[in-house]
Amino acid sequence: MEKKILKILNRLALKAAKNKEMPIAAVLVCENKIIAKAYNRRNKSNYTTSHAEIIAIHKANKKLKSWRLNNCSLYVTIKPCEMCDKVIKEARLRAVYYLLDRPSEKKQHNKTDFYKLNDKCFEDDIKKYTLIIDDFWKIRRK
Repeated sequence: MEKKILKILNRLALKAAKNKEMPIAAVLVCENKIIAKAYNRRNKSNYTTSHAEIIAIHKANKKLKSWRLNNCSLYVTIKPCEMCDKVIKEARLRAVYYLLDRPSEKKQHNKTDFYKLNDKCFEDDIKKYTLIIDDFWKIRRK
């Protein structure tokens, strides 16, 4: 089965490269069946999240009608980036198999800073939201 998956990954990576996309591909397998295949499409779609791993997860979610992919594994050409890593964990995939590590010299272009809104003027909003999130979890954890 894995040889077949590797052939598909290489074919999809070539297709991505021909389409001037980063040649990264993903195949999602559930109970020994291929249920989703994808390659990077960020340049074509103009969506930040159009990475192969995320597209494959979306397809699997739709096919299985569930956001939980506990019994599934993902095969990828390159070790997933931080964004994809987080999505993979949220999808609860059982395992991820990859061919190559991410290049260590790859530049990180993201220079975004994060700031917590904790000023006194936000106190009421913080309390309101805290109640919303607490109530949400109380209902689900009964």
